[in-house]
Amino acid sequence: MRSIWNGAISFGLVSIPIKLVNATENHSISFRQIHLADGGRIRYRKVCELDEEEVSGSEIGKAYEDADGTMIPITDEDLAQLPLPTAKTIEIVAFVPADRIDPLQMDAAYYLSANGVPAAKPYTLLREALKRSNRVAVAKYALRGRERLGMLRVVDDVIAMHGLLWPDEIRAPQDAAPDGDITVRDAELDLADALMDTLGEVDMDSLHDDYREAVEELVAAKAAGEIVLPAEPEDTGDGKVIDLIAALENSVRAARSSRNAEGAGDGDDDSGMADVHPIKKTSSKTSGKTARTTGAEKTTGSAKTTGAAKKTTHRTPTGKTVTRSGSSTAKKSAPKSTGAKKSTSTTKKSAGGAGSAGSRTTAKKTTTKTTAKTATKKRTSSSSGGTTTKKAAPSRKRTSA
Repeated sequence: MRSIWNGAISFGLVSIPIKLVNATENHSISFRQIHLADGGRIRYRKVCELDEEEVSGSEIGKAYEDADGTMIPITDEDLAQLPLPTAKTIEIVAFVPADRIDPLQMDAAYYLSANGVPAAKPYTLLREALKRSNRVAVAKYALRGRERLGMLRVVDDVIAMHGLLWPDEIRAPQDAAPDGDITVRDAELDLADALMDTLGEVDMDSLHDDYREAVEELVAAKAAGEIVLPAEPEDTGDGKVIDLIAALENSVRAARSSRNAEGAGDGDDDSGMADVHPIKKTSSKTSGKTARTTGAEKTTGSAKTTGAAKKTTHRTPTGKTVTRSGSSTAKKSAPKSTGAKKSTSTTKKSAGGAGSAGSRTTAKKTTTKTTAKTATKKRTSSSSGGTTTKKAAPSRKRTSA
């Protein structure tokens, strides 16, 4: 790379000879001005306004225009006599953390190259000191006729310098913020965060100038005599006020679809999202009915089969007829049976209305014969399933009372 300035870095009493080269290059396509009538090129010529004659570069000098329009000539010799210590030196004045530098101050970027073998050792010393301290150097230097401010930092194994604007050259951001007190809801912030997470990061090396490529294709097509059709304009919204929530949701959805399409070849699903459905709430009455129905299904409708030792047929609360057989059935259904408390003949008839006033009235009119029959049934139940009889006894005593 061709150097644009030769000088030295002043690091205390250490002087490091360096060459300054541009770290960036402009790839913009430039155009010439032409005369539309005949295609002739339009050129600018430097003409003296007094004699209206074209002046060559060797005849042109500098001057400062005063407020009243008077021209005050300034020669290169005048400028060379000024006490400018940074005329050929990049003078380091401080070392500060990188976050102390406002990005608004960033200007052109340069690479500093060691100029000659003797400069290699002090150059490396400064580079490693910057690396270990995690700081940047603030320096002054003179370039193109004026003193400038710069920042030195390490890029790979090279010291780079960014030209900085002076603090008084940065405008205050007044009148740039939206007017009024504008609030943003948490839901909108959540969607904005989701959109940022979905877009994720990007490889900076993969970014390129699409417009420049389009211009190059246009020039090539025109040179080949091809007809270039206008591209369809994209819908940019034209500054219309839109539903912010809807726009964010659509943006997140589009970003996820794009990511999924890119990752389809790798077989990875980057969405990481699952559909969420609300849980349907049920009332306590419905839950109770469901629990009782489930219990009835588990005991195969044996709400009234506690004392049965042989095959008996009963009708469940759901209207189904179930046939029971053997004492083993009674043993299995006894722990879950809800009809043990209604083992009297009167209670069996009122199974659908347990706890009602009619059931209590019938229980009070129970005769001695019913008690005897209950005792008989108790003995029968004892022979087929003792566990059920013990659990049912307290209920019969309370019913008789």
